[in-house]
Amino acid sequence: MSYVARHTQSIMDTFGPPKQVLVRGKGVEVWDSDGKRYLDGLGGIAVNSLGHAHPALTEAVSNQIGTLGHISNFFASQPQVELAEKLLEISNAPEGSRVFFTNSGTEANEAAFKMARRVNGGTRILALENAFHGRSMGALALTHKAAYREPFAPLPDGVEFVPVASADNPLQALREAFSPEYPPVAALFVEPIQGEAGVKPLPAGYLQLARQLCTENGALLIIDEIQTGMGRVGTWFAHQHPAFANARHSAQGAEATQTQNLKSSIIDERIIQPDVMTLAKGLGGGFPMGAVIAFGPAAAQLLGPGMHGTTFGGNPVAAAAGQAVINTIEQDNLLSNVQESAAVLVAALTDANHPEIKEVRGLGLLIAVQLNHPIGQDVAAEALNLGLIVNPVAPDAIRLAPSLILSKSEAQEIAAILLQAITNVASKPRA
Repeated sequence: MSYVARHTQSIMDTFGPPKQVLVRGKGVEVWDSDGKRYLDGLGGIAVNSLGHAHPALTEAVSNQIGTLGHISNFFASQPQVELAEKLLEISNAPEGSRVFFTNSGTEANEAAFKMARRVNGGTRILALENAFHGRSMGALALTHKAAYREPFAPLPDGVEFVPVASADNPLQALREAFSPEYPPVAALFVEPIQGEAGVKPLPAGYLQLARQLCTENGALLIIDEIQTGMGRVGTWFAHQHPAFANARHSAQGAEATQTQNLKSSIIDERIIQPDVMTLAKGLGGGFPMGAVIAFGPAAAQLLGPGMHGTTFGGNPVAAAAGQAVINTIEQDNLLSNVQESAAVLVAALTDANHPEIKEVRGLGLLIAVQLNHPIGQDVAAEALNLGLIVNPVAPDAIRLAPSLILSKSEAQEIAAILLQAITNVASKPRA
């Protein structure tokens, strides 16, 4: 019996049957059980920062599991402390900031949700339409898609969804959500780029206005960098990217002056600072782990002794993996590599002027190819047949999130295969 058949008989059907059975990988390549080679254009959905079987990650995990594997949270480990310190450094967190380690992004958002309940009465929490923050009950309450939510209602209450943009005034809905005629806001959850919604960056100035409104109203600004963080967009975190950092919202008069004067809420004149940031995916490079960073002592003290916990979060092996990822990104200058390889990939896709491609959007190596017709599933299947792994993140969009080690030649190969897959599917008669 094949492994696919055995999978259907032994594993819950939450994801449907697997496309293939993969047996090994190296760099941005993987091979299936039949020996066929694929380019991994998805990176485990933005997880495999260093690709597959990277020697630095392999060595770090192997050495640590051979030295000290798991300890309870009654004890600390050197890798845990050192990783926390490094995360505070690269996030430019101020004095008094702290880290809480988890096993996943969902768990990180669960912890952030509990932190939000401790602010302004905790009864009114804002998230964005089309947001995705996880599938546990608390994280699901912050996730907008009805199909994910409805089978498990009632969810934790108090969450309201704010429209992200409108044609006439893309920021007005956010301003209105903080109107004094409503109860006070405890927290606002945002993804700089809504990955599961189709890789859609927030409008220019959105994060700046979000920072301003949260500061003025005593609410937490919680930035979900689970998919966008750890170098994915060419900066450590997406909210540090010039596409967001240099934006200025279209406020007028006093409102614009207030934005410019919020020195306590920004790292410099360009980069906003969250109150809480959640991480996972690329942080462990394939080893399951996540983190919550609380910026400053006020946020760091929202969860005190006994208020939250985890058995495996921040264990020595996970922490060693996180350290290896960060060290390798720094030593191999992978932030610059992301920018350079992404430029090659985007140029190859856009310069082709393919009649089926409407738009190529995203930042760094988190990219969506918007199609003119809802053929995403067929394109992904054809790409797999041609030796490329991609994700139909929407019926009419393909998501790319290859590893940060992607070379320029591999970027060109990904583009060539994807373009061929689109051509092959688009040339077939549609029902």
